[in-house]
Amino acid sequence: MGVFERYLSLWVALCILAGVVLGNTAPDLFAMIAGVEFASVNLVVAVLIWVMIYPMMVQVDFAAIKDIGRRPKGVLLTLVINWLIKPFTMAALGWLFFRVIFAGFVDPETASEYIAGMILLGVAPCTAMVFVWSQLTKGDPAYTLVQVSVNDVIMIFAFAPIAAFLLGISDVTVPWQTLLLSVMLYVVLPLAAGVWTRHRLMRSSETRLDAFLARLKPWSVIGLLATVVLLFGFQAQTILAQPFAIVMIAIPLLIQTYGIFAIAYGAARAMKLPHNIAAPACMIGTSNFFELAVAVAISLFGLNSGAALATVVGVLVEVPVMLSLVAFANRTRHWFVS
Repeated sequence: MGVFERYLSLWVALCILAGVVLGNTAPDLFAMIAGVEFASVNLVVAVLIWVMIYPMMVQVDFAAIKDIGRRPKGVLLTLVINWLIKPFTMAALGWLFFRVIFAGFVDPETASEYIAGMILLGVAPCTAMVFVWSQLTKGDPAYTLVQVSVNDVIMIFAFAPIAAFLLGISDVTVPWQTLLLSVMLYVVLPLAAGVWTRHRLMRSSETRLDAFLARLKPWSVIGLLATVVLLFGFQAQTILAQPFAIVMIAIPLLIQTYGIFAIAYGAARAMKLPHNIAAPACMIGTSNFFELAVAVAISLFGLNSGAALATVVGVLVEVPVMLSLVAFANRTRHWFVS
């Protein structure tokens, strides 16, 4: 591992601190960057996520994808976790904490909004960041691509009905432009660029491809760190203005994240999945498509709502927690078949 990967947790912690400090000292700059968006997708963040994903897409070997049908268990695990377990456990935890445990600290209307934001996070499985977690756990890039692609297709049809059912309303407005544009930006375009790059390099030699990937690898982490700075900068004033609310929301989100990972990881081991399939499958089931959740929360409840705040806290919690799970998955590689 290079210096970036070896000390990634430290770099992320420093970037979180930098984002909060810069967001409070230069709020106009971050407001300007936040305004560069289309269909509720921030284009600056999209470029940085693209920088993260492109090196991984170059590694995708389409010759290996045809063999995935012989190994369906990894995709099945992801689908069960994402669509039959995760949304419902998130809703149950939201109800437990904000209707029972924290009921005396939050008014009923705000509690309902917090629960709604948590539900929107739970119904939106990860699309972009999972490629980073897959790379850090040495996951099979071709298999990870299939897992993400299948989830994206299902999300187009299942997101609104499940969210509507769990929210108890029938008029959930899904920003289809945001959903489709995000899939295009975070999956289709980087994949097309990666396939084209791989094809051109392989025409010369595999050694040239390996050398290119070695030069490109640090950019994935640089893109991740820059994204962390921006996300925390965007929400810096909220973090300092409502610390107690953020702590209350973070507690059930942490329980949900570690709990879902434990369920998925245990199931993957029981299914005897190889580690390079099991680890990304569990990461997909654990992490969230926060861009979509934030956009839907804002469109349904408003920019300053409790629902929007809950989805933002999901962003704040996700990166450090996922890094801890990446470290755990790497330390327990020997639990799985090769």
